[in-house]
Amino acid sequence: MDDFQLRGEDMEKEEKKELTGEIVHDETGQKFYIDCGDDEAVLGYTRVNDIMDVHHVFVPESMRGQGTAEKLSLAAFEFAEKNGLRIIATCPYVKDTFLKKHPEWNRIVVEGYL
Repeated sequence: MDDFQLRGEDMEKEEKKELTGEIVHDETGQKFYIDCGDDEAVLGYTRVNDIMDVHHVFVPESMRGQGTAEKLSLAAFEFAEKNGLRIIATCPYVKDTFLKKHPEWNRIVVEGYL
């Protein structure tokens, strides 16, 4: 596992947590998440009819640098496509990073609520 430098007064080193957890889809809570002990990476969305508004992705420091946000985003887009849903990407990461890396997913993206 890699070490990383914390930015803070102490500048202590801490081990990154290995991403071994599975992605869980909590439809009631409208989120995809990976639980890694004390930390949780999450992609949150709001679903209205056949639209999923993906509004945020959060990855804790200890889980960064392992493609976690990308994995969560892929899970959300795959779920949407499988279930005939369209996505509004209001999350800056999804809109500016994920979709630029994976333009093939633009096929299910809409710009606003219909």
